[in-house]
Amino acid sequence: MISKNIQDLMKQMTIEEKIGQLLQLSADFFQGDNVAITGPLKEAHLGEAALYSAGSVLGISGAKTVRQVQNNYLKHSRLGIPLLFMADVVHGYKTIFPIPLALGASFDPQVMKTASTIAAKESAAGGIHITFAPMVDLVRDPRWGRVMESTSEDPYLNSVMAKAAVNGFQGTLPLDQEHIAACVKHFAAYGAPEAGREYNTVDISEWRFREQYLPAYAAAIEAQALLVMTSFNTLFGVPATVNQHLMRDILRNELQFHGVLISDWDAIGEIIHHGVAGDLQHAADLALKAGVDIDMMSFAYAKYLTKAAVLDTQIEQLINESAQRILILKEQLGLFNDPYRGLSDKRETEVTLTSKNLAAAQAAAEQSMVLLKNNHHTLPLNSATAISLVGPAADTGDILGSWSWQGDPEKTETIAAALAKQFSNLTVTPGTQYHHLQLSKLDDAVNASRQQEAIIAVLGLPASESGEATSVTDIKLPTEQLMLLRRLAKLNKPLITIVITGRPLDLTEVDALSDAVLLAWFPGSRGGAAIANVLSGKVDPSGRLPMTFPRNVGQVPIYYNAYNTGRPIAGTPADDENKYLSKYIDSANSPLYPFGFGLSYGDFTISDWTLSPQSVSPDQPLMVQATIHNAGNHAGTTVVQLYTHQTIGETVQPVKQLQAFKKISLAADQTQTITLTVPYDQLSTIHADLHRATDQGNYTAMLGFDSAHTASQPFTVVTHQ
Repeated sequence: MISKNIQDLMKQMTIEEKIGQLLQLSADFFQGDNVAITGPLKEAHLGEAALYSAGSVLGISGAKTVRQVQNNYLKHSRLGIPLLFMADVVHGYKTIFPIPLALGASFDPQVMKTASTIAAKESAAGGIHITFAPMVDLVRDPRWGRVMESTSEDPYLNSVMAKAAVNGFQGTLPLDQEHIAACVKHFAAYGAPEAGREYNTVDISEWRFREQYLPAYAAAIEAQALLVMTSFNTLFGVPATVNQHLMRDILRNELQFHGVLISDWDAIGEIIHHGVAGDLQHAADLALKAGVDIDMMSFAYAKYLTKAAVLDTQIEQLINESAQRILILKEQLGLFNDPYRGLSDKRETEVTLTSKNLAAAQAAAEQSMVLLKNNHHTLPLNSATAISLVGPAADTGDILGSWSWQGDPEKTETIAAALAKQFSNLTVTPGTQYHHLQLSKLDDAVNASRQQEAIIAVLGLPASESGEATSVTDIKLPTEQLMLLRRLAKLNKPLITIVITGRPLDLTEVDALSDAVLLAWFPGSRGGAAIANVLSGKVDPSGRLPMTFPRNVGQVPIYYNAYNTGRPIAGTPADDENKYLSKYIDSANSPLYPFGFGLSYGDFTISDWTLSPQSVSPDQPLMVQATIHNAGNHAGTTVVQLYTHQTIGETVQPVKQLQAFKKISLAADQTQTITLTVPYDQLSTIHADLHRATDQGNYTAMLGFDSAHTASQPFTVVTHQ
């Protein structure tokens, strides 16, 4: 139901004012109280009228600044329609949480919800109304830098985390002043670019898109995300931003999304480069007809829609629809009642970078770290152990990760500083920079390490080498860092490698040289303290891999829920003799570390598990009861994972598909019985006619602590009782 206020505004607005609502400008257009027609305005060939009718701005924050810009804007707005402030608050505003891929590794949606809730509260106090998050693109190629911004290669885990993020950012609708609107991105399939190259072509079938990529977007929209952002890539042969089938048929009609659809940065203008539009006017026409409400920084709508509306009544109607959706969003945010939406310098100070927020960020980092190797119980370390700390990431605040817009690496505690608080005998000699090696510095690190009992090498990459526009062809650590590790390994001392990264890497040599490997990702504001707690054993490493780690880049893309070929490897000795199977002749098919993998300081076993019932129906979900035992001498946390496989289907089925998981913590020698439930509809698949349905027949349930090591039991599905 459209409110009377919105109806009245729409009647009063000129066509130019309506089109203005569809325009988004960047922060540099709003500089000072008196804006001259120079700089960005002049470059974009826009006048002052466009500036003061623009519906939204991105990249401005801070209570004082936002109030100033909004106040100046309203002085020039004939109808007093407030400006929307948007920004990329991806994994924290000023309190930075681990990158989203690391939050996915927590296998705990509450961790994601807490991170998003705190990010919303801080950024709302800073004047932000909308965040361009969560990114729910399914990712399977670590060459693509933006895998760090997603949560998984798995549709189910991605969907669970997408819902948690939206709920955290937005809270319970209607929005209050401590929450902000979520913008789900990027619609659609942005995470599947050919060769992992940024902005590249995406070419997947609609069947595969619906089966694997669409569920996370659907989950976020079901959670009532108020905005969706288009993606840069093509899909089904048409650029997504002007793809009417994608935006009208699937997003608007099937998924019933009624909120605001915004383009990505200049995505409408880029349609010309795709070769689908001849000029910017043509691109504007195509985007509006596809249902894109806000044009971010291509200026196509601002320049061409006024004339188009006079010539085409359909264009005028589409402008009205988009303007109305944007006004409704402003109303949902409460901006007509309070254009400043609770802004105060005092509140901003009180809710930002609080000890409570930082503690939550540290807890998230602790739950996100994945212990990949721990030979001979190298970890945890005794606090009295004499430690040599080396590596380019050991003594830097550059552990926040990409998209930490308001985070400050200069004020971030380093790993070295955090370790010094818990380990009294610690020397710090980096040995090498990320990509530059001096032999004298290398010798210093080796000599220092020779004097200590154990070595911790903190290796990885700077934040600038993951995120948008950071595609790579080599996913190994830099040669300089591997040289350091090789020299250290020759000392025959316990060697612990900590990896700081925003993407899966080829860690084959790292694994071979190290006694223990801890994947810390980019752990955020309190990442140093989290690492120290995990190394000392105060906290059990409980993260599990949300993406498969390959043996080498030649295996990419590699993911656990693949389809069998007609010549699969069965894992028998005869496979080695049979050349004509789907395999490599220079590498195993299996990854270095599988999806869902991660070690604990505990020693977990599944001592008993049962299915109830043996026959699943629409009224009777699959229920798995399992007894988990920690047989170790150390308390620990594990993630019990339930997978299924449909034996025969109309279309091919994944070898296994994650359906449920549960994270549990047990003391030494403690036992707990858990229940995992899979609804009937969750066993559905996309059929050849592109419709989703659950098939009757034979299935297999698989239970374990990662995707590669599971026990199996059969069950059946019936479509009626």
